[in-house]
Amino acid sequence: MPEAHTLPNPLTLADIDALDFTKGDGLIPAIVQDADTLQVLMLGYMDRAALSETLTDRQVTFFSRSKNGRWRKGETSGDFLNLVNVTTDCDEDALLVLARPVGPTCHTKTTSCFGHETAPGIGFMGHLAAVVKDRAKAPPADSYTARLMQKGVAKIAQKVGEEGLETALAGRCGDLDELHNEAADLLYHLSVLLMARETTLEAVLDILRERHAGR
Repeated sequence: MPEAHTLPNPLTLADIDALDFTKGDGLIPAIVQDADTLQVLMLGYMDRAALSETLTDRQVTFFSRSKNGRWRKGETSGDFLNLVNVTTDCDEDALLVLARPVGPTCHTKTTSCFGHETAPGIGFMGHLAAVVKDRAKAPPADSYTARLMQKGVAKIAQKVGEEGLETALAGRCGDLDELHNEAADLLYHLSVLLMARETTLEAVLDILRERHAGR
C-alpha cells in the first residue's frame, strides 16, 4: 500500500521542507483556483522561496521559468491573487492554491488562462454573488440590485417569497423554459438576501455539507 501523505492541509511555513521539489528540479507545480467560484485560473510553478513568500505575504508568488526568478502575480498589472490557503496533493509534489483574484488572472485579460470567462457549472453562483455585491454599490438609478438594497431586508425577503412561489407554480404547471427562468430569478434574489443579511452562500453550503457528512 502506498503511504498516505502526512502533511496538514492547509500548508504552513513549517511544512515547506517536507514537500517533494526534486521531481521538478527544485520547482513544484501550483494550480490556482478562485476561492469563491472554484474556477481554475492558472498554472504556475513555485520554488521554496516563492512558496514561503506566498504564505508569509498572502499574495501568490511564483518562480518564473522564462524570467528565471521570482514573480509575484500582479506586481506589474495590479491583478494580484490574494491568498486564501495552499494545500498539497497525496504525493506532496503538487499544490492547489485557493485565492481571490483582483482583476483578470490571464495576461490576455481574461478571468482564467483556461478560456472560461466566467466560472463553469455551479461555480457561477460564486461569481453571481460577486456581481450582486458590486452592483449593490452602484447608484440606485442605474442598478436594480442597488434599488432593492435601498428598500431593506423586509422587501428583499418578500421578493424571495414571491419568486419562490412563482418557481413552484412553474414547476407544477409551466414548461421547462418558464421553470428555468423563475428558478434563475429565485437564485438571484436569494443572493441579494444573503448579502443584505451579511452572510454568504458558502455558509448555506456548509450546513448541507454537515448534513451530508452526518448521514
